[in-house]
Amino acid sequence: MAIIKKIVEDNKFTRRDIPQLEGKLFWEGAKRRLALERFGVLLFLSTVIAAYGVLGDSTATVIGAMIIAPLMTPIVATAAALVMGDLNRAGNSCLVVIIGVAGVIFVAFICGAIHPGVISFTNNSQITARVSPSLVDLAIALASGVAGAFAVSRDDVADSLPGVAISISLVPPLSVTGIALSQGHTGEASGSLLLFITNFLSILLAGGATFIALGLSAASIDEVKTNIRRKAFVFIIIGTLLVTSQLGVTSYKVARESNLEYRAQEIAQKWLDQTGFDLIKLKVMKNHIALVITGSGEIPPLSDFVTELNSKIKTDFQVKLEVISSQKKLYPE
Repeated sequence: MAIIKKIVEDNKFTRRDIPQLEGKLFWEGAKRRLALERFGVLLFLSTVIAAYGVLGDSTATVIGAMIIAPLMTPIVATAAALVMGDLNRAGNSCLVVIIGVAGVIFVAFICGAIHPGVISFTNNSQITARVSPSLVDLAIALASGVAGAFAVSRDDVADSLPGVAISISLVPPLSVTGIALSQGHTGEASGSLLLFITNFLSILLAGGATFIALGLSAASIDEVKTNIRRKAFVFIIIGTLLVTSQLGVTSYKVARESNLEYRAQEIAQKWLDQTGFDLIKLKVMKNHIALVITGSGEIPPLSDFVTELNSKIKTDFQVKLEVISSQKKLYPE
């Protein structure tokens, strides 16, 4: 605790630091139009890159989009404005975020609508990784919010911002939302939007707490504005708790499916023992299991696997088996 206290004391805000922070975060006066233009250009480009990175299932491309995505700045600006008790600035910064979010979803929707190929919502890792957010994502977002606020507040650590942008996902989940809506997949769209909302609230909460700890409120606001700040963060905390409850449900579902997959794989391996077939893939989806095996020779009766599966897991699953040999064929259920 003594180390943390020393770090906080070494990085405390003073009144002399406020103008520099305001110039960095708040787009006002003569520079507002130019700043918004640059924000719009970078956001559009990062959305196109992220959307086609998702469609092409390319991790490197999506990371590139994260680096140039400018959404982090107005979100951190919103947190700073709330800590400073300036609701006008907080509202302006939040409005930029809202318009940016709508713009990203719209551009991604267009990219998904004009995409010539089939979009897989089960095998595309860039999609599946963002449609079922969990408490792990909340923890990452909270840590990223602290890192973002700390990096923005100090010029000598500002070079860390690209790393923060990579660690927290802002534009990619919104891109998945737009793509999913373009294909009529509302479930995936709501899941990826929940991930963005989680990240947004976490940055406000953790970033705001960091600014308070570093003395931004004491250096910039009076007692009246302290009450404004307190009320604003009560709403943010309530919103974060509501999101956390939903993430808890999702985390339980993900953990349950992972456990089911592990147990089903054990049963499948035993079912294939002493045959000429190997298990390639097993995927649990609600009450369905997709099973892919490869090899040659006589295929063991699928009913043996289903009977063992249902008796051990106590759930009635429908199993779809795909066999890949010298000639690919689909084994009947």
